[in-house]
Amino acid sequence: MTSPSQDSATDLVRWAAFSCVLVPVVLVLYGSSLGGAAGTALGLAAVTGVCRVLLRQSERCAARLPAEESAPPRGRHGRTPSGAHYGSVSGTHRGGRHSGGSTPVD
Repeated sequence: MTSPSQDSATDLVRWAAFSCVLVPVVLVLYGSSLGGAAGTALGLAAVTGVCRVLLRQSERCAARLPAEESAPPRGRHGRTPSGAHYGSVSGTHRGGRHSGGSTPVD
């Protein structure tokens, strides 16, 4: 079963492909040259192809997000802070910005 977003994406690509055929036909009917209409068809097909690739990539990323949000964090960088790290007295990470004593930092 496909999701509603995939159905709408498929419909969008179908309409774009239809336009790639219809626009050059209309151009020829209204007196444009055959070469100009063919160039227009190639340009529309290229734009449609790029949009289709970007749309599919967006769908894959959107489908991957819910799976990543439900998974527990993994690895060294996924740990929650537990007080002092790496022997630091203040509990800050190594290499971070440290204030000079008890002076307030803006």
